[in-house]
Amino acid sequence: MAVKSAKLYRMVMPQHICPFGLKSWDLLRRKGYAVEDHPLRTSQEVDEIKQLLDVETTPQTIIDGERIGGYDGVRRFFGLEPADAAGSAYTPVVAIFLTSLLMAAAITLRYEGTLVSLPLLMNFIAVTMCVLAIQKLRDLTAFTNQFIGYDLLSMRVVRYAYVYPFAEAYAGIAMLAGVSAWLVAPVALFIGSVGAVSVAKAVYIDKRELKCACVGGNGEVPLGAVSLTENLFMILGAVLMWMQ
Repeated sequence: MAVKSAKLYRMVMPQHICPFGLKSWDLLRRKGYAVEDHPLRTSQEVDEIKQLLDVETTPQTIIDGERIGGYDGVRRFFGLEPADAAGSAYTPVVAIFLTSLLMAAAITLRYEGTLVSLPLLMNFIAVTMCVLAIQKLRDLTAFTNQFIGYDLLSMRVVRYAYVYPFAEAYAGIAMLAGVSAWLVAPVALFIGSVGAVSVAKAVYIDKRELKCACVGGNGEVPLGAVSLTENLFMILGAVLMWMQ
């Protein structure tokens, strides 16, 4: 049986190795192709290949004499979606909530010896708040730019948008540390209540189509259920702390 082969021209410079070239090489090999790899190690070599193939970018893959294109072209050749369509706007949210749940389960199992429902729920809420706060604090300016577009308090007191992620982180960390409910629950209850009312008004009353700042600024998650869940989590956490 003849071995399937492909030629790959990709940038491999001392200061930069093209990630899409590596991904093309990996995908071709996983699909059973023998890859005739042509690393381009200088700018001159890159320019020469662009001119030879009449293209503007590298990497470039050629199979059976036909130019397939870059990494997305290779994916299409094998019937796969383009790389930027492989996920969805909700992928970061799913990753955060699932990882937070597993972390909460690990903490609960470590200190309770069993996955007791109430401690597990409390730890899940606390860890989720911490992780979401980190997402916001990664780019505080981008977060505030998006947040003040729908948060009712931030519209009146812009500085509150800058305080919010720190308050969320404080509440989550303090819950994990077992700090007195009277020092933590009011903060979680306040920011959760204001957030829930703001989201409900913007989405369900005003019918505005906005992006959620819950996973940080410049996110693509639509404002709605995810942000509302985040805020309801805070309210629930505050109530449970007072009940303990």
